[in-house]
Amino acid sequence: MRFLRRSTTDTAADEPEATEAVDVNGKSYTPGKGKATPKRRDAEAKRRGPVAPPPTSMREAMKRNKELRKSNPQTKDDRRAAAKLRRDRMMAGDDKYLLPRDRGPVKAYVRDLVDTRRNLLGLFMPLAILVFLALLVPLPQVQSYITLLCTAMLLVMAIEGFVNGRKIAKLVREKFPKEAVSGRSIGWYAFVRASQIRRLRVPKPRLKPGDPIPN
Repeated sequence: MRFLRRSTTDTAADEPEATEAVDVNGKSYTPGKGKATPKRRDAEAKRRGPVAPPPTSMREAMKRNKELRKSNPQTKDDRRAAAKLRRDRMMAGDDKYLLPRDRGPVKAYVRDLVDTRRNLLGLFMPLAILVFLALLVPLPQVQSYITLLCTAMLLVMAIEGFVNGRKIAKLVREKFPKEAVSGRSIGWYAFVRASQIRRLRVPKPRLKPGDPIPN
């Protein structure tokens, strides 16, 4: 009985059509993947894995820093040596290792001007210690004398710092006529430098009091 059989034509119609490469302009053409190619940074991030969340506490931050130091091939002695080198170069006045406020030939010249002078401002820190010790003395009369002396000294220091700041700013303008020099900034920088104890100045003085400043 012929009607119970499936014809070869019907069987071919039911089968899915095979996907073939299409020849476009005489060249083989492969259909697209259906999705965009991931970017390189996204692929690298996926290979590295998920990024760790920021630390939620100081203890966790210290723990991570400790782990990073362990994974770092640089030894503790190497880090100490590098830190010592940076400090030595900074104390020597190397611009590469100085703080931004101390960099440049203008600031170096200001430091030389301050370091070659003897200023009352150098007694600022010892005077502050004297005031603190005066507060511990149980005698009101002694405290009043020390307070009066310190007040007079502070007044003289303030006047000296103002006068020296104007003089130094004038010398800097003459030395560097093409530089935009702010008298207030230079004066304050000189004041802070002069108020520090000579041995504690950073960078270290390269000239002694009374030495001529090289051109």
